[in-house]
Amino acid sequence: MGPIGEHSDRAHGYFAFPKLEGEIGPRMKFRGKEKIVWSLNNYLGLANHPEVRATDARAAAEHGLAAPMGARMMSGNTNFHEQLEKELSDYMGKEDTVLLNYGYQGIMSAIDAICNRRDVIVYDAECHASIVDGLRLHQGHRYVFKHNDIEDCEKQLKRAVEYIKTSGGGILVITEGVFGMAGDQGKLREIAALKSQYEFRLMVDDAHGFGTMGKTGAGTGEEQGVQDEIDLLFNTFAKSGASIGAFMSGDKAIINYLRYNMRSQIFAKSIPLPLVIGHLKRVQLMRQQPQMKAKLWSNVNKLQQGLRDRGFNIGRTNSPVTPIYLQGDIPEATAMCLDLRENYNIFCSIVVYPVIPKGQIIYRLIPTAAHSDEDIELTLKAFTETKQKLDQKTYAVAEIPMV
Repeated sequence: MGPIGEHSDRAHGYFAFPKLEGEIGPRMKFRGKEKIVWSLNNYLGLANHPEVRATDARAAAEHGLAAPMGARMMSGNTNFHEQLEKELSDYMGKEDTVLLNYGYQGIMSAIDAICNRRDVIVYDAECHASIVDGLRLHQGHRYVFKHNDIEDCEKQLKRAVEYIKTSGGGILVITEGVFGMAGDQGKLREIAALKSQYEFRLMVDDAHGFGTMGKTGAGTGEEQGVQDEIDLLFNTFAKSGASIGAFMSGDKAIINYLRYNMRSQIFAKSIPLPLVIGHLKRVQLMRQQPQMKAKLWSNVNKLQQGLRDRGFNIGRTNSPVTPIYLQGDIPEATAMCLDLRENYNIFCSIVVYPVIPKGQIIYRLIPTAAHSDEDIELTLKAFTETKQKLDQKTYAVAEIPMV
C-alpha cells in the first residue's frame, strides 16, 4: 500500500480523501459541520466570483462540455483557444504561449520534448513531483542542486558544461517561482545572473506565483525583475485561476516547437471550450481587478504576522503559502488534526512522514482573498491552544485515531 496507504484503514475519508461540501470558499462543510478551510488554492477567491460563475454557466450552456472534439492539432482548435494564448502571452510578457490540458502532465511532457539524450538538466532539489517525473523521462544526464543554493547550482552547471563538451547538447536549468510546501521564492534573480557565465536556458514552474506575485500578478519573475530572463515559463489555472489546465510561455520558436512535439497534447483531447472561455474571464479579472491580489496579501500578512507574534515557526516563506512547523510523530499529528477539525472547526492540510522527516509535522495554510479577519483570528486562537496541548503531550496516542 505504500508509506501513506498503509494507514488507509484509519485515514481514508478523514485524513486522506476527505470530502468537503458546499460552495467553494473559506467556510465549507465537512461531515455535516461548517469548518474554516485553509486547504484550497483559491488564492484570489475566483472560484465563486459571480462573473466567473456566470461566464462558466453561459459557456457550458452554449457549447456543452464535449466541444471541441479531438486533439488540438487534429480537430480540437478554436478561435477561443488561440485568443487565450495571445492574451496570456501579453500578460506574461512573452512572444507566445501554448495551452496544456493539465499542469502535471504538461510540464512532464514539455521536459520530455525539449531535451534529448545529449542535453543536461540542472534542477532544484525541492522541485515539484511533476518536474521530478518529467526528469525520469529524460534519457540524458541530470544534476540536482541543493534547494536555493546558488553556489551548488553553479557547481552543477560547471559539471554540465564539462559534459556537453563531449555530448554536443545543451543545458536546461529548472526551478520554481514559489515552492509550494515551504512557500519560499526560488532564487530566480541569482540563477538568471549566472547566464552571463554559463550558456543555459531557464525553465520556471510558477504555479503558485501566477496571480499572486508581482505588481500585475504576472508572477515571481515579475516580482524579482527577471521575467525576460525566463526562457520557459510554466503556469497553471488550478490555483489562482480556480479551474484546471495550464500553459507554457516563452519565445515563439521554442513554444511552436513544443506545440508540435509535446506528446501529452498531440495525443490528448483539447481543453473543453467552457473551460477556455472561463479562463479568458479569469485572466481578464486578474488584470482588471488588482484589489483581489491586494486583499489576498492583506490576509497573508495578518495570518503570517499573527503566527510569528505567537511564537510559531513558519520557516522561510515569502509568499502566500503559510507552513507551520511543529514536532511530533504521525499519531500525535493526526490527534492534533482531529482536535482542530472537531473542536475548533479548522480544516487545513497536514504533512507528515514520508513527505517530511520522522518526528516533524507541517500544517500548510493557504490564505485567500475570500478569508475574513474573523477566520484569521479564530484560526490563530485554535493553533495557539492546540500547540500548547501538543507541547504538553496531550496528543500522545499509540496509533492514528479511528474516526
